[in-house]
Amino acid sequence: MSHFDLAAKRHKVEELTSLTLQEDFWNQPSQAQATIKKLNSEKEIVDQYDALLSSITSLEETYELLKEEMDEEIAQLLEEDYLSLLSNFDAFEVKTLLSHEYDHANAIVEVHPGAGGTEAHDWAEMLYRMYSRWAAKKGYKVSVLDYLAGEEAGIKSVTFLVEGDRAYGNLKCEKGVHRLVRISPFDSGARRHTSFASLDVMPQCSDEIEIEIKQEDLIVETKRASGAGGQHVNKTDSAVRMVHKPTGLVATCQSGRSQHENREEALRILKSRLYQKLIEEQEAKLAEIKGEQKLIEWGSQIRSYVFHPYSMVKDHRTLYETSQVQAVMDGDLDAFIYAYLKSLIR
Repeated sequence: MSHFDLAAKRHKVEELTSLTLQEDFWNQPSQAQATIKKLNSEKEIVDQYDALLSSITSLEETYELLKEEMDEEIAQLLEEDYLSLLSNFDAFEVKTLLSHEYDHANAIVEVHPGAGGTEAHDWAEMLYRMYSRWAAKKGYKVSVLDYLAGEEAGIKSVTFLVEGDRAYGNLKCEKGVHRLVRISPFDSGARRHTSFASLDVMPQCSDEIEIEIKQEDLIVETKRASGAGGQHVNKTDSAVRMVHKPTGLVATCQSGRSQHENREEALRILKSRLYQKLIEEQEAKLAEIKGEQKLIEWGSQIRSYVFHPYSMVKDHRTLYETSQVQAVMDGDLDAFIYAYLKSLIR
């Protein structure tokens, strides 16, 4: 892969390791932790590369032995090791594709239903469940920041934080409009319905990223928190809605134990929105410099989930598809994410 520079990564590991050995390294704990996080991430990729190289060498040696003298048992072990190598290589390639600094960040995810009332609200909740299950399988932590239940079923909106290495790098692939086709359980005539929901994803703005927001640029509103009860929010405390006047960006939070916590989290979300806006502007400018012809459409329809008259989930950007709809709804999304990341290689 042309974008993978092993020598540069080895040098980065040496450079970061040297920093950790300095006497004053822990004088700034948050900066030190960020450095260690970067070191571990870079070292993981280098170590995986070395392990893959060792596996390939071992396979080659075994193959040469089999050419001299055929042994069925060793041949079977060779095939198993080969399949394991392919799987490990796929995992390694995904990590190298997530090369941007912000790819390692936690992710703030929002799900909003499109037009369609109860049917769309239910679809939004199904997507929230799908991503929660995907996150659990990856070992990520999910925390609800803001939740507004639908009147009859589903949700009107949900904002949640996904914490874990490369959470944003993976979930940025999912940003866009998701389309559902099914026989609606809310239609007494058992007719087929098409519903839409949008997914917005942004990297959580960490302490080492400086995003300045002036107090005079903020409109802060408070109100009684509401939602699906104790499962999602604390109704006894006040929710906070924050508006950034220069950009019109809005952030809300009602999950904290106090108004102060909600205010801090809303400000963190707002900074993350501004950070995401900055990333998109940078990538748009880079695309212009490269002379790319394709449009950068952040909110376009990306995937269809068809439950009836047949079973299929299809990504419209990569054309990757599967008939295993239930598995996808249970969080099996890695194949879609991997296909999209690979499509970014030029």
